[in-house]
Amino acid sequence: MNQHDTIAVIDFGGQYAHLIANRVRRLNVYSEIYPASVKVEDLAHVKGIILSGGPQSVHEENGLKCDPGIFELGVPVLGICYGHQVMTHLLGGTVESGEVKEYGRATLDITESENPLFQGCNKQEQVWMSHFDEVTNLPAGARIIGSSEDCKYAAIDFDNNRWGIQFHVEVTHTPNGLKMLDNFLNACKVERNWSLDQFIEDEITRIKEKTGDKNVFLLISGGVDSTVTFLILEKALGAGRVYGLFVDHGLMRKDEGQQVEESLKKIGVTNLHVYQGEEEFLEALKGKYEPEEKRRIIGDKFLEVQRKVTEELNLNPDEWLLGQGTIYPDTIESGGTAHADKIKTHHNRVPQIEELIKQGKIIEPIKDLYKDEVRAVGEKLGLESKMVWRHPFPGPGLGVRCLCAEGPDNVPNAAQLELDLNTFLTEEGLTLVAKVLPLKSVGVQGDVRSYRHPVVLSGQADWADLEAISPKLTNRFLDLNRVLYHLNDTPITETQVTPAYLTQDRLNLLREADAIVHQTITEEGLLREIWQFPVVLIPLSINDRPGESIVLRPVSSEEAMTANFTEIDWSIARQMTDKILALPGVSTVFYDITNKPPGTIEWE
Repeated sequence: MNQHDTIAVIDFGGQYAHLIANRVRRLNVYSEIYPASVKVEDLAHVKGIILSGGPQSVHEENGLKCDPGIFELGVPVLGICYGHQVMTHLLGGTVESGEVKEYGRATLDITESENPLFQGCNKQEQVWMSHFDEVTNLPAGARIIGSSEDCKYAAIDFDNNRWGIQFHVEVTHTPNGLKMLDNFLNACKVERNWSLDQFIEDEITRIKEKTGDKNVFLLISGGVDSTVTFLILEKALGAGRVYGLFVDHGLMRKDEGQQVEESLKKIGVTNLHVYQGEEEFLEALKGKYEPEEKRRIIGDKFLEVQRKVTEELNLNPDEWLLGQGTIYPDTIESGGTAHADKIKTHHNRVPQIEELIKQGKIIEPIKDLYKDEVRAVGEKLGLESKMVWRHPFPGPGLGVRCLCAEGPDNVPNAAQLELDLNTFLTEEGLTLVAKVLPLKSVGVQGDVRSYRHPVVLSGQADWADLEAISPKLTNRFLDLNRVLYHLNDTPITETQVTPAYLTQDRLNLLREADAIVHQTITEEGLLREIWQFPVVLIPLSINDRPGESIVLRPVSSEEAMTANFTEIDWSIARQMTDKILALPGVSTVFYDITNKPPGTIEWE
């Protein structure tokens, strides 16, 4: 590869540097990721530089900066979000804490549509924000080329060759973001010569070099990630050198264990060992409620089972590597890169796995890819469409969709918060009523993990109202990271959280609700339209109706780093709700109308 055809991405932590590199690759351009500490002389060969977002403030004592000499190289530079703030700060502008924290959709008013960065764009563009600081004063010679309602300096042109933008062009929820990035690459005059075919060829070479004469013991789940991993490993090593282990941990969806086993055998996974571990996993999780602890226990248990099966099969550990279908969002959300905040620990990034990685005993062929790239690789390797487009399912399974609690967890200022929320809703012209729930879920705000409360909205509303109000609530009320809509319209006067842990009865209830949802969206032809559809059980009852509550969480995404909730036809949503409410033990049904950020796709 010609080194002068390279775009450098400077990593300021968080989730964005690799996603930017992904998008640059999508535009057929080679990119390299560098730490913020990179010396300017190491960038002399690049044709353009992108400064990534990150979970920090330029005012932090140890906040990441970059070598100011980067701006003197003469190549085009694009600063995104935190990179935009660093660039402004180093060039003499001012960055301050924003009065309104923006997480989610915003409208960009482009004031200089003829600018090279915005060629082919509309005068108003939907963009995706995730920030708590913002630029408040420009350095000499810079000018505003775009603003949003809450961010005056949303897009800056410093000198017709260097740009800064507060929003994220690399996420799919900035619809013309790829066009803007393409415009930047045009300014860099870079050659377009990267391809997935080249990735597959290069990865096969790397697999052969890493494994040598060793074989691979692969943890396989039936999802697209681990299945593509199996295919590319077998393509590199040949049949017989990849052994698959499918662990049915008792946290699968209804009848899923049997379905996975059948589908894997159908694509030629003949070296497959199925381990029934339901009793062991549930015993280890008994009495546990904290999300990170549950994830750690499940991840450690996977390794314990792997070691047990290895011994039963008399496999010499010196002759085998452990394979995993890890993709890049797993690493990012687990805080697995420098300066990235831990959002949630994925089962393939527990401490024991991290230690094995350091020892060179793990092989992960697709660890630098995102879900959209994994699917494209799967199609190129001949994987059938049904498996390529199977809805993602987390390794911990229903273990992180079945919320546990020791009891209610109330907001200290709940009454005042609800008063403020309802006043705000009235000011917005809505007849909705807000109720803050006495439990918490995991979110991601400003690239940082949050563990905060959901608010439920009851009353009549259409999708446009709900889509508009959801980010406004989480941006303005910092005790919240998730917004729900009550699907049966009944105002919520009382809530009750009962102590609850992972039990067979609770998991079976969740399986039945999940099966109703999956059957409905299959019959309605929505499997491709909805990227993922978690169904969540929370130990909460409302008013005088006993039982627990079900949360519907359909999302649309490509790379899982950002997502927006999917708007399903009301009649279909009501149909699912009625069937779920008929299940014994269900108190009510909510619809999660939170984008990512501020809410993660999964609740834990």
